[in-house]
Amino acid sequence: MATATTYGARDHARAQEGARAEAMPVVPAADWPAPPCEAGHLVWAETVAGGNYTHRVLARGTELRLTDLRGDACAHLLLFVADRPWERLNVADTVKVQWNAYLSEGRLLLSDQGRVLASVVADTSGRHDTLCGTSTLVRNTERYGDGTPQSPSPAGRELFKLAAAKNGLEPRDLPPSLSFFQGVEVQDDGSLDFTGSTGPGGSVTLRAEQHLTVLIANVPHPADPRPDYTSTPLEVLAWRAAPTPPGDPLWDATPEGRRAFLNTAEFLAARGLA
Repeated sequence: MATATTYGARDHARAQEGARAEAMPVVPAADWPAPPCEAGHLVWAETVAGGNYTHRVLARGTELRLTDLRGDACAHLLLFVADRPWERLNVADTVKVQWNAYLSEGRLLLSDQGRVLASVVADTSGRHDTLCGTSTLVRNTERYGDGTPQSPSPAGRELFKLAAAKNGLEPRDLPPSLSFFQGVEVQDDGSLDFTGSTGPGGSVTLRAEQHLTVLIANVPHPADPRPDYTSTPLEVLAWRAAPTPPGDPLWDATPEGRRAFLNTAEFLAARGLA
């Protein structure tokens, strides 16, 4: 089909309607073939290619499931309170307050205000990382020859910058991220061993405990020793649900977690949000 004229380009573009690529959003999300929730509750359905990114604003109570489809996805994640982006994921406090550097079911993702942004309600992977952050332009250029967003080997921080800009955020707003599906273990001497993934099909489900802006970059883990840029598709599904209530086992799992939930509930109540 000729695209040398405006009319030809328009006709070519319109001819693509209904066509699907392997990695792309499904709009509306309700058209996703096998939703993991009640009919009509799915609000986000997307497959993110390796070396790509995505972002979305999610309501409090929404559950977000990430799935490593082929075993080489690595979902680098940042969270911001949707209308207050200065309150954001603080990986250091997430580790320190809970006395644990390893993410798994039952852990909480905390802000530096001592409040819960999201909770981990399910995990079949167990290979995650709170210590290394994501890749950078300089490092990817050294390792792969390029780290710019449009290159074959984009760096996670460069993709985060693009996702941030689409949500009114600047590079200075980007804190250290955490990673799902590619893990590291801390050795007795303080060194880190890269443990990789558990293989295809691993998933982790998060529950938004506040209204959140979610940024995801699907790029290789910076500690991945393989010489080639290896990153495979990531499935992202989110559906309407409910925030964690008082009395839930997750709420009362630890004294530190209970205090973080109480801090969150008090803050939301004062704003008329709970």
